[in-house]
Amino acid sequence: MVSRLLTVLENLDGPPQLGVSHAALKDEFMQTADVLDAMGGLVAQLKIYAAKLPPIVHLSAVPTGVKPKLEAVEEYEEIVSRFRNQSAGTPYRGLNELFVESLEAFEVGRLLGSVQPLLSVLDHLERMQRDKEIDIGRIDEKRTGEYRSALNKILPGNKPELDGAGRGM
Repeated sequence: MVSRLLTVLENLDGPPQLGVSHAALKDEFMQTADVLDAMGGLVAQLKIYAAKLPPIVHLSAVPTGVKPKLEAVEEYEEIVSRFRNQSAGTPYRGLNELFVESLEAFEVGRLLGSVQPLLSVLDHLERMQRDKEIDIGRIDEKRTGEYRSALNKILPGNKPELDGAGRGM
């Protein structure tokens, strides 16, 4: 991908190349599916971590809590870092702060603090689609709904009637 982009940049001064189209260049940059891929990795980490927590956590245990394993934190951090690098210069760069906020909460074992920013990311994507800043295809809409549902199930009081709650900004 980088070598193809460098080839395009090197040839900007020369005559246009027939083999390089605008569509091909567009594919080199971040798409909604890439954002949802990152979201999927983070949701998977949160589901694994949530499954290891006791169903009822006494308030006195909350400050220290049960922290995620170092490997899980490193993978979460890698996903967030990769997203930040890929999103630079794209309409998705505004999501960086939310992903970092989720990472910081995950590192210290604050499950709910990890979930809320990711729900905000989904809200932000829907707003961007409504404002015609991005296109979200039918498959990506389905994935967005699945991730929202998975995140809502992690929240306390995750009753079926709450599925889909928290929509809109």
